[in-house]
Amino acid sequence: MDSKYSIIVTTCADKETAALIAETLIQKRFAACVKMFPIASVYFWKGEIRNDNEITLFIKSKTSLFDEIMAEIKEIHPYELPEIIQVPIITGLPEYFSWIEENTERE
Repeated sequence: MDSKYSIIVTTCADKETAALIAETLIQKRFAACVKMFPIASVYFWKGEIRNDNEITLFIKSKTSLFDEIMAEIKEIHPYELPEIIQVPIITGLPEYFSWIEENTERE
């Protein structure tokens, strides 16, 4: 099933990096909205278990803009291997999708 809209997820070590990514994506109209959540992450990295506080970003956009969003995140993100995943939105409020459409229109 193809999905026209998606949530792209990434994590950052600090609020400053998260805000820079969010503002860049909104300014360039790659995203209609970015939500930022403080989280605790437990993960395996380079042979050890890590436990870090991070900020998760939920980036709401059109599925077709994923490659451009990924490129912007990679450009800004300081992590050696940033999480950048796309989660398709299967269904939702049509008016909300219209709002995403309007706020990701490119010139």
